[in-house]
Amino acid sequence: MSTKRLTRSSSSTQPIVNPTTVPSKAPTRVAKRTKPQPKKLKEGEAERILHGPLNDATNGLDQPATPPSKRARHAPQVPPPETPTPAQASLYFGTATAPTTHPLESRPADPHTTSAPLKTPRGSRVVAYPNPPSLPPPSKTTLPSTAPSQTHLPPPTTTTANLLSEACAHLVKTEPKLQPIIAKHPCKIFSPAGLAEEIDPFNSLVSGIIAQQVSGAAASSIKRKFIGLFSDADASPAPFPAPSLVAATALPTLRTAGLSQRKAEYIQGLAEKFASGELSAQMLVEASDEEVLERLIAVRGLGRWSVEMFACFALKRMDVFSVGDLGVQRGMAALLGKDVKKLKAKGGKWKYMSEADMLAYSAKFAPYRSLFMWYMWRIEDVNVDAVQDA
Repeated sequence: MSTKRLTRSSSSTQPIVNPTTVPSKAPTRVAKRTKPQPKKLKEGEAERILHGPLNDATNGLDQPATPPSKRARHAPQVPPPETPTPAQASLYFGTATAPTTHPLESRPADPHTTSAPLKTPRGSRVVAYPNPPSLPPPSKTTLPSTAPSQTHLPPPTTTTANLLSEACAHLVKTEPKLQPIIAKHPCKIFSPAGLAEEIDPFNSLVSGIIAQQVSGAAASSIKRKFIGLFSDADASPAPFPAPSLVAATALPTLRTAGLSQRKAEYIQGLAEKFASGELSAQMLVEASDEEVLERLIAVRGLGRWSVEMFACFALKRMDVFSVGDLGVQRGMAALLGKDVKKLKAKGGKWKYMSEADMLAYSAKFAPYRSLFMWYMWRIEDVNVDAVQDA
């Protein structure tokens, strides 16, 4: 009886010590332990999506075979030196309401003078050449203060009615390849209607400061709030504040419109210069192109690009040329037959054309380089619709 029990006991223990069964069970246990590993991988991917780029190799995960988005690689673009494309340049002559447009008139004009009528804080209107070209110049005793002999303005060479057509003819004569794009895109800015729009220079320069480094929608919102600080809620349209009012307003109050501390300081400083007479509509009419740039660039908050856009789009000066604008640089490269897409990957400030080459090539389009610059933006489809429609 005992012998049988011993035999059964020994036989029941044999499978436990059988060497062939041990390895077969070991991989099964290991496989069960490795099942959670794919879940950890997904968690890592989720972490990477939330906190880092998908192609970041530093997180210890394999890079996907297909990048999730090629846009991420090309998103960082070299911005223009100070301000984006001229889409925001409309803010330099745009107002909270439609600009004042006088009946079409044929005034004397010259490419090197301010062609737009400028509005003073007192509501008066200043033009470079106030006398109709059909009338003889008045005597010295009755000569207006803006006449060429007293302000050293160059003698007028054309009229506001002919300025654009003469400029276009000069561009086509200089570079016949421009003829199709000029025919396709009429430029309203320098048209007789565009030259009749009255510009408030203080409004324009303040608008330019507001527009720096913000979107067009944000700039428009801030400008409306800024105007609202100085007008009644029921006023429609709300007038733009006079420089003296802005200069006397505390910085914390100006900031309630959404301005940064620095922009509030810039605008207040600009207002003080207009209120004191250091800057004025009269000066902007009488000054040469070089003097306008020099006087305004010296103002805190106004860089060279901003002043160039103001001189071109607000003052309607015809011989402004901005070498620091990437859109102009790119358009000139395309006009000269260069591979713009290949040059784009080159990098650097002067990746499309050097500054010296831009100045040398554009010189032959003087004294109408403002119009030439406008068409360079058109060639490369830079968004100038806001400028065109303003």
